[in-house]
Amino acid sequence: MLERLDKIEERYQELTTLLMDPEIVTDIPRMTELAKEQSSLQPIVTLYKEYKDVLQTISDLKDMMHEDDPEIVEMAHMELDELKPRVPEIEEELKVLLIPKDPNDEKNVICEIRGAAGGSEANIFAGDLFRMYTKYAETQGWKLEVTNAEVNDAGGFSQVEFTISGKSVYSYMKYESGAHRVQRVPQTESQGRVHTSTATVLVLPEAEDIEVELNMSDVRVDTYRSSGAGGQSVNTTDSAVRVTHEPTGLIVTCQDGKSQHENKASALRILKARLYDRILQEQQEKEGQERRSKIGSGDRSEKIRTYNYPQNRVTDHRIGFTILQLDRVMEGKLEPIIDALITEDLKRKLEGKDH
Repeated sequence: MLERLDKIEERYQELTTLLMDPEIVTDIPRMTELAKEQSSLQPIVTLYKEYKDVLQTISDLKDMMHEDDPEIVEMAHMELDELKPRVPEIEEELKVLLIPKDPNDEKNVICEIRGAAGGSEANIFAGDLFRMYTKYAETQGWKLEVTNAEVNDAGGFSQVEFTISGKSVYSYMKYESGAHRVQRVPQTESQGRVHTSTATVLVLPEAEDIEVELNMSDVRVDTYRSSGAGGQSVNTTDSAVRVTHEPTGLIVTCQDGKSQHENKASALRILKARLYDRILQEQQEKEGQERRSKIGSGDRSEKIRTYNYPQNRVTDHRIGFTILQLDRVMEGKLEPIIDALITEDLKRKLEGKDH
């Protein structure tokens, strides 16, 4: 670990020198890139400096304990007792800072929820999940925009797609991809029997232009009239947009924007995210088992969570976490579950790094 820290400190000094170079000062993109790198290393370098200072002070205090003056010895002894516990604390903090960051953590996300097994009840549950994420986004100060919604007659959605933008959205939402299972008595059930249904959630990081180069000659754009269950999604003009990426066969539909131009822009954003996701999936397959052991990157058909209404219980199966607050969770109070997932993910990464 110390070897890595020395190299990081060395790189930080190198960046400080480079950022004062007159040639680099005039090259704005290069300067921005270097400043960003320096900024990401700063917390590690600051903490490493404190670590070295603490070790040096401990060494000095140990020398002072050999003095003839008993008062100095006593003072050194007291200071040493106070300072010693700080060493393992800093070491743990440094370990956490040295864990490689997910490059997508700061990004906005594109989400899709679909009713899966369970007919109308699955679609109603998809609507409940959408409402849960809407409320969670509100509590985080994020902005949620629906891009496409296929409303189900019995309630909820057979499919709903939306974007969430704000601070570090992907770092919290990335754990939500997978199959969500609900156990409850459906409104349509006259016998009062508990049914099990599922809805799938897909969360993609929004792609930047540098990550996905979209050749518009590969994209077919079709426009048609929006359809929906009233409100903003019904238009008398051909404002709905369907884009097809011919090399991959990926199709994206957007019809909830106010204009054809807005829907086309949204559809292309989603298409880029889906193409970026394909690239990420391919990388993960190459990385193999190591990647699959991490939370939030497993099989997308995997049942990740169960929402049991009769017992007011939510269980996340990936980490064996259970909370008896389903009513609160469905109102967007997702923090206890997300925090538990982040903590476990960090623990697994630390363990993985130590092997």
